[in-house]
Amino acid sequence: MADRKQPFFGDQREMPQDYERCLVFHGHDCPGLAIGYRAAKAALAALREGRADDEELVALVETDACGVDALQVLTGCTFGKGNLVYRDHGKHVFTLLDRKSGRGVRVALKDGAMVPNERHRQLMEKLCLETATAGEIAEFWRLHGQRARQVLAAPLEALFQIGPAKAPLPPKARMEPSRPCGRCGEPTMGSKLVPHEGQEICRDCLASQEG
Repeated sequence: MADRKQPFFGDQREMPQDYERCLVFHGHDCPGLAIGYRAAKAALAALREGRADDEELVALVETDACGVDALQVLTGCTFGKGNLVYRDHGKHVFTLLDRKSGRGVRVALKDGAMVPNERHRQLMEKLCLETATAGEIAEFWRLHGQRARQVLAAPLEALFQIGPAKAPLPPKARMEPSRPCGRCGEPTMGSKLVPHEGQEICRDCLASQEG
């Protein structure tokens, strides 16, 4: 069977340049990436802000799906900078907060906005079960790319519920020296070490002790 992760990049002449950057970062074209792209663009427009160089913006995301990659590329909110906060709610909801103004915007996917057609859904199930033929895999990626194009072209109001957000701003990312774990010796952020039997150990070692 052909690789189920085979990317389908579609017709790049139809893609906005900044969407192409998201696609390169993510690795393949898909409706989820397009949703995150549209959500990030909408949030930035609502706040009248550009990409964050540091921690000027904070993103709260309620999914770990494809769209978060587009949001990272466009907003500059990343795990590494500490201004991307993940909440495991399983919802395509993206909140963007501006530290300078204190303003925020919440962008939530509407019910039915990203439902695949029946053939697309059938092929998706076959890929998940790893029973798709090479021809079916190619057809899936073609339909996946087409659905992404539809998301890119859809009216914003057909995709999202957009409104102000009043979520509290998380503290800025902390920088602190590491100390060796008393068990494995690996350097660990000091505030993440846990007292255990007269030692300070990392959470990994604590879990193995308790297991």
